[in-house]
Parts: sequence; C-alpha cells; structure tokens
Amino acid sequence: MLVTTPRVFAGLLCAVAMCCTALAQNASYEPDTGWQAPADAAARVNPLARKPAAAAGGKKLFLRECAECHREDGSGLVKKHSADLRLSVVQGQSDGTLFWKITNGNPDRGMPSFSRLPEMQRWQLVLFLRQLAPLKDSREKQDAK
Repeated sequence: MLVTTPRVFAGLLCAVAMCCTALAQNASYEPDTGWQAPADAAARVNPLARKPAAAAGGKKLFLRECAECHREDGSGLVKKHSADLRLSVVQGQSDGTLFWKITNGNPDRGMPSFSRLPEMQRWQLVLFLRQLAPLKDSREKQDAK
C-alpha cells in the first residue's frame, strides 16, 4: 500500500498539472503557408500604433474573443490547432497582415473571421498581440543548440 503525505500528493498534482499545461500549448505550430495577406493589406499601418494604452482594450477583446483557442497567454491549444501567437513566425508578420488575418479568418484551419468587430477593435487586438511575450519557434531553438 502506497502511503503519501498531503505535501507529496500536492506536489504530484502540481507536476501533473504542469505537464498537462505544457502538452496543451502549441509551440510546434506550423503556419499555413497559403494563408497570405495581399500586399496592400500587409502594408497597412496600425492607426493605433502610437497609442499603446489602446492595447488594454485589445487585451479585453482577446480574452473575450480569442483566448478560448489561443489561451490567455497566446500560446495556442494543440487540440484546436491554434497558433502560438508568441512565436516569431507570427510576431514577424506586419500589423497589416495580422489585421487582415483577424478580419478574414482561415476556415481551412478553423480560424473564424472577426470582421463583425469594428475596425478599431481589430487594430486594438493587433496592438495587444505585439505585447505578448515573444517565444522562438522550434526551428530557432534547434538552430541555437
């Protein structure tokens, strides 16, 4: 019979929870190479770029509209095949590209269109995405070894 103390049991629960969280993140996300914004859309400049306080509204929108698939920290869920928004492959895209992707979605990958949101709210989302903690993608991690 295995006897455990409450402290050992709590430690085991914590380890299992951390393991499940790590497995749920989608750091191995591979972008859809065919999902490209047109050049004119990619060249658009965020009109809120000089208003960093607007990112707070973007965070509220993100938590309400996006966190279900992309998690609160932007890491994405493997089971939903959602992007880890912290990866350089995502963060390296222009504001206009991110805005276009939010607006149009990608039905082939399960990303809905958020064109129903007012334009300024979509720009706020882009502003918030820029504040997510950056994370190198798996290829960059391998190159660094």
